[in-house]
Amino acid sequence: MARRTLVAAVLLDLAALLVAMEIASLVIFGDPIPWRARPQSGTMLASIVGGALLGLFIAFRPAATGVHRPSYGRALSMSLITLATASVGLVFFRGFWSRGFVLVTVTAWLGIGLIHRWIRRRRPWTETLVLVTSEKALVEDLLAAPHADIASVLDPSGIAPDRLVPGATLAVDLRSVLSDEMARFVSSCNLAGLPVRSMTSAYEDHTGRLPIVHLHEGWELTVPLSGRTLYVQVKRIVDTALVLVTLPLSLVLGSLIALAIKIESRGPAIYRQERIGLEGKPFRLYKFRTMQVAEDQSARFAERGDGRLTRVGRVLRRVRIDELPQLWNVLRGDLSLVGPRPEQEPFVKVFSESIPFYMHRHLVRPGLTGWAQVNFGYADNEADTVEKLSFDLYYVKHLSVWLDLEILGRSVWTVVSGFGAR
Repeated sequence: MARRTLVAAVLLDLAALLVAMEIASLVIFGDPIPWRARPQSGTMLASIVGGALLGLFIAFRPAATGVHRPSYGRALSMSLITLATASVGLVFFRGFWSRGFVLVTVTAWLGIGLIHRWIRRRRPWTETLVLVTSEKALVEDLLAAPHADIASVLDPSGIAPDRLVPGATLAVDLRSVLSDEMARFVSSCNLAGLPVRSMTSAYEDHTGRLPIVHLHEGWELTVPLSGRTLYVQVKRIVDTALVLVTLPLSLVLGSLIALAIKIESRGPAIYRQERIGLEGKPFRLYKFRTMQVAEDQSARFAERGDGRLTRVGRVLRRVRIDELPQLWNVLRGDLSLVGPRPEQEPFVKVFSESIPFYMHRHLVRPGLTGWAQVNFGYADNEADTVEKLSFDLYYVKHLSVWLDLEILGRSVWTVVSGFGAR
């Protein structure tokens, strides 16, 4: 079911691309068939199609082994990749080019992609699961997952059913001790070619979280990172390059914001705060000041409707522009563009003692945005912090260029909608 849905989504996007090219041809050339209107446009069309295929591959790569969800961020990322690839073709290849045609094609493709995702999100598909586990907390999380249909939950040490529910996937908790009868049932399903996978895999795919109860001294987190040294190094270079490219715009926008802050309230425009970063090392984080200057500077969570917020600060937090000075932290190497958000040192000391595996989030460089931010939002107490940790550890375990691209794409929607901002 999941693979068929993924294939259907790719075919929909390819069909949308053809429609977008026809729209662009009609708008720019006055003819819906671009190769008829401009017979010499082969290089341009090939660059657009090639970029679209690359964008589709990168955007859908994370969904190939997991649960496919119609993602607005995925539509944005593949459109940007297509535009970038077509731009490279414009520079390096000879032939007929129309910048207007390329821009209208990409814009129309993005628009159609967002529309068909909105329609599909209204009627989401589900994966039927039969769980073999005794972990009630994990079962409750899966029951709340929109794409998981829990047909039944079997006791690992109990009696096995006669057969698997038709069309269901058997998800087995590998930490549980199976009875002889249950072990034979799982084995027979596997030998019969029925879909069988680990409970951990099903949980991570459907929730985007790591089942913390399944960790054992953190080995599941440290081992995967050992094989990603090259990507971590490349990621640092890409972060620096992207910040430098956007530096002129950032300086102009930052100057205007700083002026607005100084006009509204007394105090410095830039707020400095000690945070904990990679490998637990402290660093100084920079933000635009969004609150009134107060004598009490002790660490505390921001609250909904926080009375300390200024009018300018409320707007800045709504659209996340208060974090613009942290681009300096990215240049310094304190932050990455994507990673777990760095926490204040007093909170880290408390959480590291009360929350198991909390310090494992420091195995990777913290970021401006992260998997927890686009999935959970803001945490204002210890219970929410535990929830966010399960998302942060998922990112640590599955760190990849594919996941980073998805987070960046979804972060754009977070900025627009204000979800998670406080």
